[in-house]
Order: sequence, then C-alpha cells, then structure tokens
Amino acid sequence: MSDPVPATVEAEATGEIAEIFADIRATYRIGVVNLIWRHLAVFDGALPWAWASLKPLYVGGHVAAAAAVLRADRPLPEAPRVPAAAWACIGLDPAPVRDVIAAYDRSNPMALAALTLLRESTAPGFVASGTPRAPIFPDEAPIPLPALLALHEMPPHAAEMVLALNAMGSTAEQPILASMYRHMAHWPGALALAHGVLAPLHARGELQAAIAATRELARKEAGRMATLLPRLPPPPDLPRVNAVLDAFIQDAIGRMVVNGGVLGAAFRI
Repeated sequence: MSDPVPATVEAEATGEIAEIFADIRATYRIGVVNLIWRHLAVFDGALPWAWASLKPLYVGGHVAAAAAVLRADRPLPEAPRVPAAAWACIGLDPAPVRDVIAAYDRSNPMALAALTLLRESTAPGFVASGTPRAPIFPDEAPIPLPALLALHEMPPHAAEMVLALNAMGSTAEQPILASMYRHMAHWPGALALAHGVLAPLHARGELQAAIAATRELARKEAGRMATLLPRLPPPPDLPRVNAVLDAFIQDAIGRMVVNGGVLGAAFRI
C-alpha cells in the first residue's frame, strides 16, 4: 500500500519550502504542516503563491474569524460519546488522541475557508459577497504531534482501518488520504473507536450531507474575505493547481472539518 498523494516530506524540505513550512507551523500553532500545503509544494511556484496570498489573512485574524463560524455553524451529525470505560477496555489514554483531533480541528476549518477563497478568486467574475468579519486572535497554545506514519509503517490491521476511516463521508472514487488518521494510527485502538462512531453516520448519508453544507458555509465566508485577498501572479500551471485545490476542498478538507468535529464531540475534547 502507498499513499496516493505526492507531497514534500517536512523533514526533507529545504530552502524556501522549508521556510514556508516553518511559517505555516508557527501560524497555525500546531506541530504539523497539513497535507494540502505539502502537496502544493510539489508544483512549481504553487506553495509560495498560495501562502503569500493567504498569510496576510491568517495573521490579520480574518481566517480565524471565518474558521470560528465554520466550527460553530457546521451541521455536525450527532454521535454518542465514547465512555471512559471504552478507553479503559483498550488500555489507552485518550489524551494524545484528543490532541491529534484538536490540532486538525484547529487547522482544517482555517484551511477550508482560506483555500476556498484562493480557489474562488481565480474564477472569472468572482466578487465579494458581504463584508469582512471582525478579526479574531485566539490565544491558543501550540499542539505537538507524533510522527506522521505512512501506510507501510503501520501494522497491516491499522493501515486497513485507516483506509476504512478515510472512506467515511467521501463520495470520491479514490479519497485523498487524510493525515489525521495517519497520526491516529499510533493508537490502533482509537481507530477502532473512531470507526464505530463514523461508520453508522456514513451509512445513513449524514456525514455526506453535513460535508456539502459545510463547504457551502466556506464559500460564503470566502465571499466575505474577498476584498482582503492580495492578487498575486499565479503559478505557471494554474489549471493543475486549481484542480488540486478543487480535490482537497471537495473531498479531503471539507470531509475532515466534519469528521474531525464529530470525533471531537464523541471523544469529548
């Protein structure tokens, strides 16, 4: 098994890409660079363009304001809380698992709002809709994370469970492999608990409906931020970069904003 999305490994990044990765970690205040940024680094000029365009909205508090709306208004399906006894049965302290989910629930709503804005801004006729929200500056401590495991580094049963979880809520033929589950693979028992939470919601179509509604919320927030986005020269292969943004917005990031929120509630972060 191999991870289907090519991406620059954080530890192997050099020069400008390494500097941008460090800036992203510092801005997000988590110990990882999300897959979308590492994937954009593969394309000539894409990561410098995307980050230079969006960083002013991050540091200016506008992306945080949009992300707060997404967290508050996303229509999360209800799932029962996983009781403390369930964690005890698998001999696992839930704290590090909760940290992983909290880190992604911090970064994914920001990424969804920001990248939706970036993608929409390249479409003909895109205009602002609404006024920018007041910026917010959350006082959030950095969240360190364990090493990001590749599928071949996991026990086979854990890798199988990661792939099963990755299908939850997706309508894509080959869903982009979400990094959150790769971090959770350090604790295979937590993957089993997560599957028990998400699988019934997926089977009933509740995750898919919530993901579609959340993407629409992100489009509205993008419209509010449109006047704030600097218009910088795009990368040489903009159509291909836009296809990447579409894939992540439609599948991976939008999906994980909902799934992370559901698991956060079920695991009670």
